[in-house]
Formats: sequence, structure tokens, C-alpha cells
Amino acid sequence: MDLTNFAHYDNWTELAACGDSDPELFFPLSDVGPGARQAERAKTVCAGCPVRAQCLSYALDNGLDHGIFGGATEDERRALKRAAAVPRAA
Repeated sequence: MDLTNFAHYDNWTELAACGDSDPELFFPLSDVGPGARQAERAKTVCAGCPVRAQCLSYALDNGLDHGIFGGATEDERRALKRAAAVPRAA
């Protein structure tokens, strides 16, 4: 498969860098202390993922409120949604 053109690949999750990771890594229980360190480890996995954008879009489109998707925490995804909802000046 040519990985340079998989933006519309339906099974993008098969290409995810997290496929061999423990899913619990992407669901830290807090955003401080050990939870913050866990989130950073998860984000490191996401940073090198070829389908990071698709993962983030999936989380945003489906209202996933918990976990790290596409390298973004819950708070970061909420901020992205707020920024997208702000009307732009013409």
C-alpha cells in the first residue's frame, strides 16, 4: 500500500502507531503528576503516527470526551472545538 495517499483509507486504524500499545496508556486518570507523565508518553506515540490527523478528526467528529486521540487530550480537543466555533471577521 502506498502510505503517501491514505487520507481516505477507510481502515486507517490499521495504520495507527498505537496499535501495539496498551490502550490504557491513552486514558490517564488525571492531568497532574503520574497522569501528566502518562499523557506525555501517549503523545509521544501519537507524534510519530501516520494517521494522527484522522485519529484527531475521528475524536472531534464523534464527541469523544475521554482519552488522548491524535495527540490531543480532552482539554486540547475542547479548545480546538471552541476555536473552530468562533466566527471569523470578514
